[in-house]
Amino acid sequence: MNRREAIGRVALIMGGTLIGAEYLLSGCKPHTSANSVSELFDQDHEAFLNEVADTILPDTPSSPGAKAAGVGPFMAVMVRDCYETPDQDVFLKGIGKIDEAAQKKFSKGFMDLDATQKTALLTDLDKEAKEYAKTQKPKQPNHYFRMMKELTLLGYFTSEVGCTKALRYVPVPGRFDGCIPYKKGDKAWALS
Repeated sequence: MNRREAIGRVALIMGGTLIGAEYLLSGCKPHTSANSVSELFDQDHEAFLNEVADTILPDTPSSPGAKAAGVGPFMAVMVRDCYETPDQDVFLKGIGKIDEAAQKKFSKGFMDLDATQKTALLTDLDKEAKEYAKTQKPKQPNHYFRMMKELTLLGYFTSEVGCTKALRYVPVPGRFDGCIPYKKGDKAWALS
């Protein structure tokens, strides 16, 4: 093989690699069916989800609640980008079911309830979700409130507010010490 032939083969291989890369990267384009969160959720839905999240994780004297972390918009993005269509449908219908449950129990919509009523309603829905999970078959969809609760916790504890205010956060940690004394009331450590 001479030098020209070797360069020609390398060019062919490199050209094939570049063509292949273009083919692989074409899968990294945004979805064409749902390009924005607003196609599934509007601002009212996000405000509703913020209220649900803030009821699950309210403000405390030492840390702000889920609403301060922007968990409602986070849930909307996660449901749009990460959930399959059946779970998206269950989640969206769940928003209406929470409002229906509030109407049934308190004769008001969820957004019109006071904090005590919201907590009582979501406590009932949490019990319902736990009972559903006990009898859930493998092909059955997830319970809408369980999805909302899981996304609330994920959104809050991965946010800046959750990591730095609700958890103990050290921006530049030292060495790992797996056996440190625990004092009652200590916050959990943030994972960075």
